[in-house]
Amino acid sequence: MTWQELTSPVDGTVMWRRESATSAQIERILANAKKAQNSWRLTTVAERVVWCERLVQWFEANADDIGTELTLQMGRPILYTPNEIRRGFQERARYMASIASSALSDVHVDAKDGFTRFVRRDPVGTVLVVAPWNYPYLTSVNTVVPSLLAGNTVILKHAVQTLRCGERYAEAWAAIGGPEGVLQNVHATHDDIARMIGDDRIDFVAFTGSVDAGHAIQRAASSRFIGTGLELGGKDPSYVRPDADLAYAIAENVDGSFFNSGQSCCGIERIYVHADVYDSFVEGFVTTTRGYALGDPRDPSTTIGPMVSAKAAEKVRAQIDSALMKGARALVGELDFGASRVGTPYLGPTVLIDVDHSMDVMTEESFGPVIGIMKVSSDDEAVMLMNDSKYGLTASVWTSDYDAALLIGDRVETGTFFVNRCDYLDPALAWTGVKDTGHGITLSTFGFAALTRAKSFHVKHQ
Repeated sequence: MTWQELTSPVDGTVMWRRESATSAQIERILANAKKAQNSWRLTTVAERVVWCERLVQWFEANADDIGTELTLQMGRPILYTPNEIRRGFQERARYMASIASSALSDVHVDAKDGFTRFVRRDPVGTVLVVAPWNYPYLTSVNTVVPSLLAGNTVILKHAVQTLRCGERYAEAWAAIGGPEGVLQNVHATHDDIARMIGDDRIDFVAFTGSVDAGHAIQRAASSRFIGTGLELGGKDPSYVRPDADLAYAIAENVDGSFFNSGQSCCGIERIYVHADVYDSFVEGFVTTTRGYALGDPRDPSTTIGPMVSAKAAEKVRAQIDSALMKGARALVGELDFGASRVGTPYLGPTVLIDVDHSMDVMTEESFGPVIGIMKVSSDDEAVMLMNDSKYGLTASVWTSDYDAALLIGDRVETGTFFVNRCDYLDPALAWTGVKDTGHGITLSTFGFAALTRAKSFHVKHQ
């Protein structure tokens, strides 16, 4: 018997404890998904849209309870957690539902006398979604809802740290009377997941998490001809040009760096500022950062809570210490937010200057409340530094010259390029990455491609 325990970063309490699924239970889940898919794929897209809308409505009706629960699971302040449902979750689900009919319709080719020819998008079958803890509903909805809309069944496995989130999906599907076996949750070990990926009843795997875990997922799938969608690490850069609206750029860069304690896949992790505005930007950035209130995330006045675990916080502290030993200077540090809480998940924001790419804090994923700000002399230098990374999820530029911004965007190696924005997923646009950030696409019309198979119909009329 294997148990999974969820220890809250808020106070170290074990909040939930679940037994991992047995082999017999996993077999039943796989069999149910396969059986359900035979009938679910025959429903119309319009019918699936109705089911997904009911799912969204259930989540919206329970957003406050889900938000409180999410705060206890991973530490984000209660001030923000309900918005994961009320904003991003519902926006993405409803957008994908709104385009499903056209995106999944038959593709007719040019007319040819005596023939009818078209390409149909068939569902791939059963999709296994392995979701992370940092934005457990936002990351999972990117694949769960499009998979259902495309006619697939879904098996969902959330990180142990947010195990209640997968249970919530299952509760929602049962509450709305969803067909049995179409959307299921599983508490499984890493070895169990690897075995499931090797089972011929799994037809696609969507994973969000670390690079190492992504490699493990890819290895598990390597013996089979199935697709994988992997959103892995990031070290997303921001570049502030001299013609930027400085007050706006400061506010957005601070928020993009420290929201969710910096634990965001597409959050800003390094900033390059043109020399002409560097001093003013840094001064404003420091002042704004000092306005955060670190504390118990259950308190509505708290604006930055604990990281997900003490281990995660110590990793960030180690990056900070290493950078300081190499010559960086901290203009804001954790002691500015109260007494030292070394050994706990509570870590106040840190702002570093005099940084360079010899430091891990500028090249390796931090996934925490620390930012390095580096002075640059030109667009060319900024582009060179932005591309000096093994990751490529998002990048942002802050400027009033849109032509210059687009030229920079053409040169930066990234999946999404923002101009005067950051840390946001527009469901109308393809969400993807390059390099060690992984591969695959979610959201937009492109997001349905991996969840369907092209099937050509070639009819000759007698």
